[in-house]
Amino acid sequence: MIPKHITIIMDGNGRWAKKIGKERLFGHQAGAESVRSCCEYAVEHGIEYLSLFAFSEENWGRPSDEVSGLMSLMIKSIIEEQPVFMKNNIRFRAIGDMSRVPEDVVSHIRECEKATGSNTGLTLIVFLSYSGKWDILQAVNRFVEENAGKFPEMKMDADTMNRYLSTYGIPEPDLLIRTSGEMRISNYMLWQCAYTEFYFTDVLWPDFRKENLAEAISVFSKRERRYGKTGDQIKCGISGSN
Repeated sequence: MIPKHITIIMDGNGRWAKKIGKERLFGHQAGAESVRSCCEYAVEHGIEYLSLFAFSEENWGRPSDEVSGLMSLMIKSIIEEQPVFMKNNIRFRAIGDMSRVPEDVVSHIRECEKATGSNTGLTLIVFLSYSGKWDILQAVNRFVEENAGKFPEMKMDADTMNRYLSTYGIPEPDLLIRTSGEMRISNYMLWQCAYTEFYFTDVLWPDFRKENLAEAISVFSKRERRYGKTGDQIKCGISGSN
């Protein structure tokens, strides 16, 4: 069973660099090869959505030289990979609080999104300056602003929330992978991952390759996703409450 949407928390770049006596940014640079490897695997195996947690809202608190280096690396990666996206029919998207992202980075992101917008293969999503709490709060605030004067008749429900989240139109992740041995989701897609299967590996992100992704998918394929139902209900096609 191949998941429709795989999302990855790319963790361990700094530790990987430290192990070989390099600066943290060197680890982030090395991690770009892991991104390429996972994209290639996704294209080869017909995975529809691959999303990557690249930079969290909390990461703005890191040393300024590391943050500026990461932003420069983002621009470099977009420029270098855009021809690859076009060749492999990959649609690129970036999601997050872009008000905090440098204008030159946002400009390159929007250019790449426009250039690849008509591609119909893999959708590659980069979460940049993102947090799950931010996403929920911005959704609620937008709902309130757009429906002022309609209360109490207008109420928020799950379907409405989905429409206001930054991920609207993207299927919820089937499989979340986190590298480096950490076992938490760190404020990432809190609403969207309600029934996502989690897979944790000790492999540091710069060492993560196609065979590691294949192993995660193999483990996922052996799991029974019940969504709050019993196994017998699923076999019989009977719906049930969570």
